[in-house]
Amino acid sequence: MSSPSILAGLSEIAPDYDALICDVWGVLHNGQQARAPAVDALQRFRKTRGPVVLLSNAPRPISAVIEQFTRFGVPPDSYDAIVTSGAAAREDLKRRAESARLPMLHLGPERDRGVFEGLPIDCVDAAHAKVVLCTGLYDDDHETPDDYRQTLADLKARGLVMLCANPDIVVQRGTTLLYCAGAIARLYEDMGGEVVYYGKPHLPVYEMSLAKARAAAGRDIAKPLAIGDGLATDIKGANRAGMDALFIADGVHGEELGAVTAENLARIFAKAGVSARAAMQALVW
Repeated sequence: MSSPSILAGLSEIAPDYDALICDVWGVLHNGQQARAPAVDALQRFRKTRGPVVLLSNAPRPISAVIEQFTRFGVPPDSYDAIVTSGAAAREDLKRRAESARLPMLHLGPERDRGVFEGLPIDCVDAAHAKVVLCTGLYDDDHETPDDYRQTLADLKARGLVMLCANPDIVVQRGTTLLYCAGAIARLYEDMGGEVVYYGKPHLPVYEMSLAKARAAAGRDIAKPLAIGDGLATDIKGANRAGMDALFIADGVHGEELGAVTAENLARIFAKAGVSARAAMQALVW
């Protein structure tokens, strides 16, 4: 599998595209603060080329993402719309709870409860649940998926379906990589459990993102570019959706990749079974 070309800036290929579908964590911010050059790149693309839709595997509603942007310093003029896996999960939970209140086990921190806040759902323990929503680990600063093996075994014994609101395996917070809901879901699948995923790399969120881009532009989108740092989510999702992809190297794969060289890129892309048009160290114009 060929290596993507290495860019110095987005401006080198921006004229070829009329919309961006851009990842958030690891590209636009690092989980603590905005990356100013990335913000500048998105602002410049919006002014010269077309709409920017932020596509995040955040297991929370869009309003919560905007609140986080305010804290991190991501300005509203750097994007036109936001699509999250949490919003997609909420739509499915709403459907599942239409006929009767839904008893549900929530695996994840309290801060993620906005995904189902206001819906006819009762949070219960594993013994009384009819479905499981996984938004992450209870304590992602200290826990690993192995801490959940017994819980997952109990859920599997009851034949419960797990709804995974964040397919990411790890996420970057500052300079630390932390486990996400996708790591729990993958372990559950390895144990024989059934998982329903929302977000990248699955096609529905790309269809939602393109619809948002068309609405923002007031026209059809002929050539979108997907940008992200996750090979198994951002780049694989772009491949599935038939979009060109730009890989950001200093995100979750930074340590694995090492120096941004053609040889190193070819190695990790072949291992992941994905392809991209281009790569760059960090998103800059």
